[in-house]
Amino acid sequence: MIPDDELIAAAARALAAGNPFGALNRIALRDDARSLALRGIAMAQLGDLVRAKELLRRAARAFGPNAVVARARCVLAEAEIALVSRDLRWPAAALRSARATLLQCGDRANAAHAHYLETRHLLLIGRLDEAERRLAELDPRSLPPVSRTVRELLAAGIAIRRLQAKAARAALARARRAALLAGIPALSAEVESASFALDAPAGRRIASGDVRLLRLEQVEALLGSDAFVVDASRCAVQDGHHVISLARRPVLLALARALGEAWPADVARDTLVARTFGSKFVDASHRLRLRVEMGRLRAILRSVADVTATERGFRLTPRHAREVVVLAAPIDEQDAAVLALLADGESWSSSALALALGASQRTVQRALDSLAAARKVQPSGRGRTRRWRSASVPGFTTTLLLPPPMAGD
Repeated sequence: MIPDDELIAAAARALAAGNPFGALNRIALRDDARSLALRGIAMAQLGDLVRAKELLRRAARAFGPNAVVARARCVLAEAEIALVSRDLRWPAAALRSARATLLQCGDRANAAHAHYLETRHLLLIGRLDEAERRLAELDPRSLPPVSRTVRELLAAGIAIRRLQAKAARAALARARRAALLAGIPALSAEVESASFALDAPAGRRIASGDVRLLRLEQVEALLGSDAFVVDASRCAVQDGHHVISLARRPVLLALARALGEAWPADVARDTLVARTFGSKFVDASHRLRLRVEMGRLRAILRSVADVTATERGFRLTPRHAREVVVLAAPIDEQDAAVLALLADGESWSSSALALALGASQRTVQRALDSLAAARKVQPSGRGRTRRWRSASVPGFTTTLLLPPPMAGD
């Protein structure tokens, strides 16, 4: 008969190697604290998150108050399950306390994992500056290969959101090497999945009636060029290094985009009203509102472009650039940001979506209802347990539909 300690150790090794079935074969019928914790982690790896959370809570109670390291590891596992299940309101203070306990007791690998979970949470909700600062706080060289892989995946995610293709590719190359050293197939598969995003279309270039899909490097090159860019994805207008945020001015952004797509021609007033205000019938009040909004656009762009009235409408003329380009999302979808979050294949609550997007829950719920009517998302559950899921948008870098906050927002 194999001693209990050896069974526990063998189960732990199986989990570390990404083999949950091998772990369960050894401890599936045991109810001691260590077995409950390992069973919880195994069930999480198999995707049964509800059962995993229940087992981990039972394990934390079974360990008792004196087993501080074991209880901290249970908190860490619960936090990871919450993040995977997109419960973005989980108690961050509990995770910070667990991380401090693990670090104090010498469990540097799990303390680093807790640190990276906090960073991943910040990345998910779009707080890129904070995520980057948190990532820089740990030196990855002394960490095990699994931790180094997670760290580089986070670095790549931040670089992709910042449209830094070279930095993203370098981080993924480091992640690939670390994953090979770890020897866990699921980890290597996650790295390869992230690599596909760099070769998928990341945006659309619209200029003088020509529409082309761009990869991440091409988007980065366009934003670094001397062109006058109406960036519909990041809600800004850019002339060289001069960036004007329109994140809080959706009407002005819509007008700038319409004028940019038509450049060097002008756009008829009725067309601008229909595109901007969504009205099929144009009357004097619409034309008056259009003049008011055009005056506001003229004022906000006065340092980089002129907005002039023509006989039939309005024309955009850049002051310095020789070309006007509109940079749009790879898919032209009204609720693209919601789809981008749902495209990770996980189940999201409307409250978690609202938190990640920085929008009201009612706004997100309207978007979900619209996407559900178009059969692009599917709900499950009722009331507080209601969750939303969608398949990934095929062939597109969906994270780029989630613009980071612009300076000054």
